[in-house]
Amino acid sequence: MNATLPTSAPSPDIERNRFFMVEQQIRTWEVLDPVVLGLLMRVHREDFVPPAHRALAFAEMEIPLGHGEMMLSPKTEARMLQSLMIKDSDSVLEIGTGSGFMTALLASLARHVYSVDSISEFSRSAATRLTAAGIANVTLDTGDAARGWDKHGPYDVIVLTGSVPVLPDSFQHSLNPGGRLIAVVGEAPVMQTQLVTRAAGGACSTVTLFETCIPPLKNALQPQRFQF
Repeated sequence: MNATLPTSAPSPDIERNRFFMVEQQIRTWEVLDPVVLGLLMRVHREDFVPPAHRALAFAEMEIPLGHGEMMLSPKTEARMLQSLMIKDSDSVLEIGTGSGFMTALLASLARHVYSVDSISEFSRSAATRLTAAGIANVTLDTGDAARGWDKHGPYDVIVLTGSVPVLPDSFQHSLNPGGRLIAVVGEAPVMQTQLVTRAAGGACSTVTLFETCIPPLKNALQPQRFQF
């Protein structure tokens, strides 16, 4: 692992709720990777939830973050993480820092995480939470990355934490050979979580993992509409 997590012990009630989250929500949703399950037991999700919603930290739901944004549900975060099979040599791009919890999970597995959010308040609060958690292998940027972010690329892994109606080709072009990208693609109420893998020759293959529905990225690329 590349991040040093806090050693302070949460209360028995919090640990019990964390255990139930992993066993009843996450494990039953086909997340069986012991590395991912262990990580979700070690990273303190409650420390990344807005104080007003701390009691909901382990609930099977998306948690409001403000500005119309939501924190992904625990099982969605876990399923994405498992599908990416992150290595400790990977350079990761995260689009949508949000609370910083997914950032913390990614950074605990990867060499370095570059995380971008269009809302500066999220970037600032995530920086504080990550520092408190002892996680230093993260670079936080504020900007509009809904259609791509080449600043630190190319990347081994790209994660979009908000949905897009269509996936811009620019993200695939930012992947290294062997790189993986995960994104929720579509429009409500029908969205699919897709895993894109780039081969050594540059061709990309896409596999649909599961259906879900999450808030869209701001300024996401829109599909062409027929006009009559």
